[in-house]
Amino acid sequence: MAETATLEPKIGFRISARAASRIAELKAADGRDELMLRIAVAGGGCAGFQYSFDFDDKTAGDDRIFERDGVTVVIDEMSLGFLAEGELDFVEDLIGSYFSVKNPNATSSCSCGTSFSV
Repeated sequence: MAETATLEPKIGFRISARAASRIAELKAADGRDELMLRIAVAGGGCAGFQYSFDFDDKTAGDDRIFERDGVTVVIDEMSLGFLAEGELDFVEDLIGSYFSVKNPNATSSCSCGTSFSV
């Protein structure tokens, strides 16, 4: 990990128990303990901004690190501005299973929950 990453961010973000459990399962299936789930926000999607979820084994200087139950979620500072005080969850329903962000900053979102507007 980069030495400049911050372990105790000033802006809150939570990881649900279901999300932590699913991240742990995916890491175990990959066989690499160092993997972290990276959440980013980029322009695009049907509502203006979209979430991306990828696994990463490195942090950058502007990353903020969140931990729960032995798993790590990394969010860059710009994206965290859009996600402040939100929560990562893992949903299993009739349309499938997926990571979802409960984002109190979003004024609207698309029906699939992968894009939002502020």
